[in-house]
Amino acid sequence: MLIGPTLGRYFAMRFVRTILGVFVTVFTLVYTLDFVELLRRAGEAEGATTGLMAQLSLYRTPAVAEAVLPFAVLFGSMATLLQLSRKLELVVARAAGISAWQFLQPGLFVALLVGAVTVGAYNPLSAVLKQRSTEIEARIFAKATKASSGKDLWIRQKSLDGQAIIRAETAIEGTTTLAGVSVFTFDDAGLFVSQIEAARAKLHDGYWELTDTRLLVPGSPPESFDTYLIASTLDPGQIRQRFTPPESVPFWQLPETIARQERAGLDATRYRLQYDVLLARPVLFMAMVLVAATVSLRFFRFGGVGKLVLGGVAAGFALYVVRQLMEGLGASGIVSPPVAAWFPAVVGSLLGTLTLLYQEDG
Repeated sequence: MLIGPTLGRYFAMRFVRTILGVFVTVFTLVYTLDFVELLRRAGEAEGATTGLMAQLSLYRTPAVAEAVLPFAVLFGSMATLLQLSRKLELVVARAAGISAWQFLQPGLFVALLVGAVTVGAYNPLSAVLKQRSTEIEARIFAKATKASSGKDLWIRQKSLDGQAIIRAETAIEGTTTLAGVSVFTFDDAGLFVSQIEAARAKLHDGYWELTDTRLLVPGSPPESFDTYLIASTLDPGQIRQRFTPPESVPFWQLPETIARQERAGLDATRYRLQYDVLLARPVLFMAMVLVAATVSLRFFRFGGVGKLVLGGVAAGFALYVVRQLMEGLGASGIVSPPVAAWFPAVVGSLLGTLTLLYQEDG
């Protein structure tokens, strides 16, 4: 039986406000910490102004905050139900003949709606902003990236000009552009020919375009060029996807990306997993509401609410650990992507429903 429209809207708005409040709080905290860290790094780079660091942090934060969305739903739902219970509104609802299953309907609907919105709108926006943040970081921190992380990108190719090994300090996600590039060229016999240093390298069809280039040839003085071209047989589409993690691909572009990877003969497992994870997100959010309900419906006058809340937090983190484990198994190919993506959401929903059945009807 459905809950009345007036009471349903009231409960739904309470869920929306609380979940949104928790998310905004986490978003602000992440933004502040990231902004402070970027200001610390700005001292090592030229042109890193405070305003630019604030913009960069704003671009980076949505992708980080997206990872904590399930916890925002969990804690927001727990807070909503606890407030309703503390103010005896749930007592009045029960006295009016409304069961727990009825006053949970608005929360489940809100979780489903929030999940759909984050998948269809928030995820594409955060992915685009993350790509822009990578481009800004590559431009500002390219020289500092190597010193701070020690991780380089390596590409080996063979073309009409011979063999070449390309090292880059960073790659701009969603593009074929590398920053902080060193190219070591060899002839067909494998003998070293030259070293090319460039601020950036962009792969086009059939060639690399290097900018702000310095050519070093043994026995000759160094030469500088604004633009320098190197032949290449690499596919720009493959390079673009190689340096673009699945989390940086917008939801609506994932099917095309998967198809392109498979046509090129590349492994698309990680992209399939990301697509299924996003599809399962609304169900996962509904599972979080059910988990919150199992620990938040106890009347305050009965006591023991604190232990139940801690139990809910522990259950939420346990579900998170299971989710990370299944995604790791799915990314490695041990478990199929649909199973890895949907298992935490479905199992969490079933366990939450079973617990509520025992508490309310058993």
